[in-house]
Amino acid sequence: MTAVLHTEAPERAQPYEYRRRPLTEPDWRRLPGWHDVTRADWESAQWQRAHCVKNVRQLRAVLGDLIDDAFYADLERDQATRATMSMLVTPQMLNTMDTAGTDAFYADPVRRYMIPVFSDRRADWPSHPRAARDSLHEAEMWAVEGLTHRYPTKVLAEILPTCPQYCGHCTRMDLVGNPTPTVAKHRFGLRPPDRHEAMLDYLRRTPSVRDVVVSGGDVANMPWPRLEAFVSALLDVDNIRDIRLATKALMGLPQHWLQDDVLAGMERLAVKARERGAQIAVHTHVNTARSVTPLVARAARALLDTGIRDVRNQGVLLRGVNTDPHALLDLSFALLDEAQIMPYYLYMCDMIPGSEHWRLAVWEAQELQLAIMGYLPGFATPRIVCDVPYVGKRWVHQPVDYDRVRGVSYWTKNYRTGVDAADPDALAHRYEYFDPIHTLPPEGRDWWRERAARPA
Repeated sequence: MTAVLHTEAPERAQPYEYRRRPLTEPDWRRLPGWHDVTRADWESAQWQRAHCVKNVRQLRAVLGDLIDDAFYADLERDQATRATMSMLVTPQMLNTMDTAGTDAFYADPVRRYMIPVFSDRRADWPSHPRAARDSLHEAEMWAVEGLTHRYPTKVLAEILPTCPQYCGHCTRMDLVGNPTPTVAKHRFGLRPPDRHEAMLDYLRRTPSVRDVVVSGGDVANMPWPRLEAFVSALLDVDNIRDIRLATKALMGLPQHWLQDDVLAGMERLAVKARERGAQIAVHTHVNTARSVTPLVARAARALLDTGIRDVRNQGVLLRGVNTDPHALLDLSFALLDEAQIMPYYLYMCDMIPGSEHWRLAVWEAQELQLAIMGYLPGFATPRIVCDVPYVGKRWVHQPVDYDRVRGVSYWTKNYRTGVDAADPDALAHRYEYFDPIHTLPPEGRDWWRERAARPA
């Protein structure tokens, strides 16, 4: 028998190399407007809220001459002509942006979605022809005002229309925040107490619902006694078994969740939930590892210490922010290892107006899902999902058909919603989702261009 000699193959680097990276809190005193802010002030939720940046003048006052005038002009043009969300950035969030110069600030991932400028947006197709203000048609599925009943066992309770910070890509841009020159916001008609009581009454009358996402807006903007009372009332509904509190403020304003009265109230709710066999979790929204700082980790651990079930992250895929496998894995490991936040979902950006520069094609999202598999524990590998209008969340590999030339994917669903409850063919319909036109081959771009040129 002839012996076979095995020569050792040269070692090749993995596509992604894991290394723990300790969290850092950038020094806010580097910014001219905050050079004398004390740590006590910085860690005060009241100070953070009082010093949010709401306009170009205030941004200039904080950043001074670190950023060129051209950037401020670019921002003013966007605010006047394209922005769907009014400007509102917490000091905590602004401090995580790279302010080493104008080019660095333009390129910063947090800046790109929190402070969008005119030159970010596409000149050819700033909006997809099928974009919609309420792109997920949530208001059409309201069982009562603000309570979206889209899934058989789950509801979304939009208990208020404001947040501590406003993201440029907000899927609820139709309702949340202040009006902009281009978008007049819709407003709830009922008084908050009446709206909340109507939600509770519906849930008491609908035993098929077991899961409530409490959102808005952001629950951190509701005075704590009112939020605790609403969640406590949810726990009194016998069929409710899961309550999820949605708050980007865990990242954008961790100081809020570190307040003694908030943590004491969360502990009371966690105890009540355990006594009746229910679960409370906090869902946050972090899009880049830059946003995960020691204060964010402190807040997440403090919430877990109250006895709630989990803290989970639901990010959004945004081109120029996190649409690279390394960025997504860095984010996931920072959340999991350093902050004990579970990577959960990564949503494709919804088809709202002005979002084409952020959105990905379905095939790009599919490639990202493949690229991040195998590095994280299975239970902590975020699922990349497409929130399909009239359907709901679907893993990006689940379209039943996909026209890559025209950028149209087709999806089905296995449950009815309020808008199609009487439709015998609802489960046979194919629902469409549309890729950004600039990602299509030339013949696909021409097809959309010809349709746009036809008279209405």
